[in-house]
Amino acid sequence: MRFHTTLGALIGALEIGTAATGIYTTLPRDLTEVDIIIAGGGTTGCIVAARLAEADPSLSILVIEQGKDNFNLENVIYPALFERNTMSGSDTALFWKAKKSPQLADREPIVETGGVLGGGSSINWMVYTRGQWDDFDAWNTPGWTANEILPYLTKFETYHAPTSNVSTHGYHGPVHVSKGTHQAPIAEDAFIIGAMKAGFDEILDLQSLHSNNGSGSWYRYVSPIDGRRQDVGHRYLPPLLQSGRATNLHVLVRNEVVRVLLDETKRASGVQYRLNPRFIPEGQANQTRKTVKAQKFVIASAGAFGTPLLLERSGLGDPAVLEKAGVPVVESLPGVGNNFQDHHFVGYVYRTSLTPNETLNGIALNTRNRDVETMIAQDDSQLGWNGHDASSKLRPSPADIAALGPKFQAAWGRDFKHSPNRPLMIMGLFNAYFGDPKLLPDDAEYVTMAPWVTYPYARGHVHITGSEIEDEYDFDPGWLKDENDIDLKSHIWGYKAQRTIARNMPIFRGELAVGQPKFPKGSKAGVIEKAEGPVSDEIEYSPEDDAAIVQYIRENIGTSRHPLGTCKMGPRGENVDASLNVYGISGLKVADLSVPPKEVAANLYNTALMLGEKAADIIIKDLGLS
Repeated sequence: MRFHTTLGALIGALEIGTAATGIYTTLPRDLTEVDIIIAGGGTTGCIVAARLAEADPSLSILVIEQGKDNFNLENVIYPALFERNTMSGSDTALFWKAKKSPQLADREPIVETGGVLGGGSSINWMVYTRGQWDDFDAWNTPGWTANEILPYLTKFETYHAPTSNVSTHGYHGPVHVSKGTHQAPIAEDAFIIGAMKAGFDEILDLQSLHSNNGSGSWYRYVSPIDGRRQDVGHRYLPPLLQSGRATNLHVLVRNEVVRVLLDETKRASGVQYRLNPRFIPEGQANQTRKTVKAQKFVIASAGAFGTPLLLERSGLGDPAVLEKAGVPVVESLPGVGNNFQDHHFVGYVYRTSLTPNETLNGIALNTRNRDVETMIAQDDSQLGWNGHDASSKLRPSPADIAALGPKFQAAWGRDFKHSPNRPLMIMGLFNAYFGDPKLLPDDAEYVTMAPWVTYPYARGHVHITGSEIEDEYDFDPGWLKDENDIDLKSHIWGYKAQRTIARNMPIFRGELAVGQPKFPKGSKAGVIEKAEGPVSDEIEYSPEDDAAIVQYIRENIGTSRHPLGTCKMGPRGENVDASLNVYGISGLKVADLSVPPKEVAANLYNTALMLGEKAADIIIKDLGLS
């Protein structure tokens, strides 16, 4: 679909190469003041902008996004190409490099986040996974209980899947949830069968907010009609701009907010911004800072990394961090940048009997005889698939818990035993191999099993080290640094559980040696590189085998790209209140995934969508709008 121009006379030159209306790279000189500035055009920021513009078309709104427009980008709109967005050289992702960690075999891990309009919604894996009912109650914040946020969880979605609990889903929202235009039912059934043989039941609707300890079909944020990604860049902003009902909504891309401007009364009066250097041609220098005023609100929506760094550059944060960075303290908020959480996972690789039409192997890289240009020209239905058809939410058995030792047992008894709604791990079957295809020993189709910890005990941080946006940041994800190694022990159980599931799948044909721990020679848990079919024998692990598993985890643990918590919401003493106001500052709110105080048992797109809808409603009420 192409959109006609409605805002060209209002704000600068239309960005070259895009068909979207109202997406600009330069503001005119006379646009120096608006009602609301949204610093960040990610998932939540786009929703807030759209809903505010709908609520009051006379409200002047400016969204400033550091990345480019995402309209009709091939790597965005075609689900099967999602892997391209986080490959080296991508211009749709941001790559946050952490400090070296001995817990991670002295590696410097990288966490990728959205670096384009729509944020994570434009580059994520599109899996429809929702938090558990208990997760939101655990935030312990008035207005944010599961019962209170349920209307927002249903508002944005149009659900095209079976369920035994209709009331927990939405059927009239802008974001479609479906199987898309392609499936691999043989792989889906195989995973569910393997999980059942490992002792986990099949569940009709794994995302009902109440289902747990089983496996089932995995739906996705993909249209069932045209197979296109359901990102907020396409589902919220362009339709509104096209309608002509949002002539006061301005979207500035390729520019980044340097700091929030605060007046002598500690009120957010605007922002300072600049052209993102990533988009300045080589050899040209343009570091000019510009300012724009906000009459009503500045809303920080730059994500779990960008927002705490923005607040700290503005003088809001831990005085020790700010003073070391040379930033005058405006308001002491010691929690800013702390409480970093992420769903860390490890991928394990298996040989299967699947066919090329049942995996994504080769599509992202144009290898293994996959011709993406032809697929796009023919609008191949496989482009409307993300390669994920089955998932699970799992809890260990009493015997498994005991085997992980007394400290794990104590943590389980405190945090899980009396909360059956809480899974320890989520595991899914990804019909793709994400490594170098040259490492594959044959032309069989390989897949990845990826278990990840739902409620990590470890906490990390992200902070500024200098007063300017170009200064280095200090990032430590904290992975595997928790007391008593509960996260590590969860991964040990996760490895063993997923391997049992994989070996019991009807499609199982072996294990890729480089995608498994390096077990000692002669180990009863040794890798089976090729098999004629499923292997249901119980696997025996020795202490030496467990040590090999631990080493593999340390060498390969990575991000699920689900960071949150760095501007934690809560009572005074935290960073923002239940209405998303930054403590001690008027006219400044935070609306993004830096706000949730604790992780939820889900990929975070769903939570970000909910947060955007609720944040918009909070601001609409603050403005006295209906």
